[in-house]
Amino acid sequence: MPEGRNAGLDPTRWRKQQQPVRRTVSHVCPPRRPLTVADIRPGMENERLGVVRDSMFQNPLIVKAELGKPRERSYSLPGINFNYGLYIRGLDGGVPEAIGRWNVFKQQPTCPHELTRNYIAMNRGAVKAGLVTAQENLLYRQLNDIRISDQDDRRLKKEPPPLPPNMTFGIRARPSTPFFDLLQHRYLQLWVQEQKATQKAIKLEKKQKVVLGKLYETRSSQLRKYKPPVKLDTLWHMPHFQKVGRHLDTFPTEADRQRALKAHREECAVRQGTLRMGNYTHP
Repeated sequence: MPEGRNAGLDPTRWRKQQQPVRRTVSHVCPPRRPLTVADIRPGMENERLGVVRDSMFQNPLIVKAELGKPRERSYSLPGINFNYGLYIRGLDGGVPEAIGRWNVFKQQPTCPHELTRNYIAMNRGAVKAGLVTAQENLLYRQLNDIRISDQDDRRLKKEPPPLPPNMTFGIRARPSTPFFDLLQHRYLQLWVQEQKATQKAIKLEKKQKVVLGKLYETRSSQLRKYKPPVKLDTLWHMPHFQKVGRHLDTFPTEADRQRALKAHREECAVRQGTLRMGNYTHP
């Protein structure tokens, strides 16, 4: 049975079916065309109400980018058979001409290097001939045009300095990072040692300072330190609340409470407000 089934098939026909179809780049990636009214579907970003024309989708300021797609530039591209690029019309004959006969470009003759004038020798010759005016020097230079030869130029050029045979050129490599010092906090220890040494030096400098005699206070210094006493007026309380004790105590101990009250009394003279608990009267 298998032979009978395969006997009816044409092998040449099977080979023709298996041949791949030639596809160009334009078939795989077809050129993108500008949007038209027929391309718009309900729910798209460029869906519009009212009168819609194809020219609206050719304006890059109006066309919106679709979700998940690149933005349309609204440029009309040529067809599939268009070849992009610059066509160069060669005149060399192509590959067959290159294989059979190679056209070698002849080297252009270079202009000879013009030697510089030797003004020192020309001026010397003009003086020896007795020519001192500008016109006479000009005529002498036209008749005796002396040039500096290449050998003289070599003599004037500086030769490179002699270099030792074992010299190494280039930039010196950066030293490796001290990872062990970083892991052991070596730089922290060095900084702590420097700070301790600085503190010791400051203490020694203070000890070596000459202690001056006793300083007497003047009237201005005493007035500067003087704090005028403040007369505290008792706060007014309603009669039926005078014998009621406090229900909230925010101080840990009675000593802390008295210390805070004492500091408040000392600052009453320089604070604002009825209860003297506002801002300071001076900065």
